Amino acid sequence: MTFREMQEQFEQEQLSSFACLAKNSKGRAEETEPCPLRTCFSRDKDRIVHSKAFRRLKHKTQVFLSPSGDHYRTRLTHTLEVSQISRTIARALRLNEDLTEAIALGHDLGHTPFGHAGERALDAIASVRFRHYEQSARIATILEPLNLTYEVLDGMSCHSGDKLPETFEGQIVRISDRIAYINHDIDDALRGGILREEELPKEATSLLGNSHGKRIDTLVRGVVDHSLNNDQVSLCPGITIDPEVGQAMDTLRNFMFEKVYTGSKAKSEESKAEKLMQRLFRHFTENPEKIPSEYRFVMETEGAERAALDYLAGMTDTYVVNLYKEIYLPKGWEL
Repeated sequence: MTFREMQEQFEQEQLSSFACLAKNSKGRAEETEPCPLRTCFSRDKDRIVHSKAFRRLKHKTQVFLSPSGDHYRTRLTHTLEVSQISRTIARALRLNEDLTEAIALGHDLGHTPFGHAGERALDAIASVRFRHYEQSARIATILEPLNLTYEVLDGMSCHSGDKLPETFEGQIVRISDRIAYINHDIDDALRGGILREEELPKEATSLLGNSHGKRIDTLVRGVVDHSLNNDQVSLCPGITIDPEVGQAMDTLRNFMFEKVYTGSKAKSEESKAEKLMQRLFRHFTENPEKIPSEYRFVMETEGAERAALDYLAGMTDTYVVNLYKEIYLPKGWEL
């Protein structure tokens, strides 16, 4: 018996009957020889972490555009916080931790530079719909083919939007994403002077807690406790949160939209970022020969617009700004 087979046996014996077992995966688009050491979901974790798209997340905006301070979140640190919260919930509910972590690590691979501002800009100008969660799966299947399992791709592409993931593990990531970003965005907004602690809505903090750690702990417990039935063994048919705790989280989220996500100093440069993205999009659709050769196959099969979308969406904040300067700003004369 290989170590992978021992791990699969452990999953069958120890995990909840609602867990998605590695041995029951629907598989990959291209069948591969099983790894003797890792389950298919553990293997997917490694493929995502070693991908180029994952490394680029360290230079992509979370809330603050290209922040100069060392402690502001980036899209990469957001991803790691989602992964940590997701794994805690999965372990407590005896679900598949490897699958949960793989989905969490890959869920934002498709995010644009400048966060949701970049996403809005591309969606507004392109003739096709652009959503970062759909782009995450597109990267892993077409642009940087990782040949991930069906369950991981499903969780990545359904972590946001109207469609729920098919697995409970994917549903964990979906709710953990919200727990993570609401709380770390509060932390960053406090650090950046956008908010003061006393401004946070008391009806939410009185229940969730008055610190970053306490709020996350309360929310995680709200998910774990409410996703178990009375005998505390079997899962309910879905990953949910205690209604009172969920209402407090929604209150914080609405507060953040009002005070931080729209119209605050943290967002003052977003209109410039959107115009920059759209000008570059027009440049590359009008001059498709300037799109790098690695996107040539996309251009040939789906057209220049799709290739321009994929190229721009994959850029980091710093890369897209430097590219814009190179194309549009005059350079000093050099002998």
